[in-house]
Amino acid sequence: MAKEKHYTPSYFSYNNKEGTCPTCGGTGIVTLDIQFLPDMQQTCTTCHGDRYNPGIQKIKWHDMSIVDVLDLDVNEAIPVFKRVPKIERDLQLLKEVGLDYLHLGESTPTLSGGEAQRLKLVTHLSHKQDDTLFVFDEPTIGLHPLDVKVLVEVMQKLLDQGATIITIAHDLNLVVNADYMLDLGPRGGENGGQIVAKGQPLELVKRPQSLTVEYLTNYLKQFNLD
Repeated sequence: MAKEKHYTPSYFSYNNKEGTCPTCGGTGIVTLDIQFLPDMQQTCTTCHGDRYNPGIQKIKWHDMSIVDVLDLDVNEAIPVFKRVPKIERDLQLLKEVGLDYLHLGESTPTLSGGEAQRLKLVTHLSHKQDDTLFVFDEPTIGLHPLDVKVLVEVMQKLLDQGATIITIAHDLNLVVNADYMLDLGPRGGENGGQIVAKGQPLELVKRPQSLTVEYLTNYLKQFNLD
């Protein structure tokens, strides 16, 4: 039906006028300007929050409209696209980085910093990284320890593909997984800036000589990893 109507791929993007809802412009919401009060937002009464115009929603693929497809989360979408290798591969990568709960139509502004970071990394996981240097600045801020574990696994995948990674971090979960550590100190700000410890984390904890290594030593003792 799409071919008969000469619909190109752009018609199935709510960012283009061909497919977008004419009332809300593809946002799914309408903003009401109320004098002397803050603006109020309500679900679009034309598309009911689906963001597409009715004509586009009539086009079906395996009995699903574009709205139905974008409402799938990654886990639900993997079996649906098992015969579309390129899409399935990307979905599997999203699952590997711990984003399998996201919906395909998820609005990027709603993502946390950690989610956005992992989403961006997915684009680098599908090919070799021999000439690539990644620099992460405090990548674990705001992340749950389980999310930090996923991030470490993603970093390891990049390393396995030949990448080099430099990370500025204070998270001990991340530090202990580093191949090599440079500890700047002895304090912060103008009282720091000197290299007070360097080497492999598991070797440094045998002779703690800096505050960071002392914390790392105590951290490892909690798990009998020293």
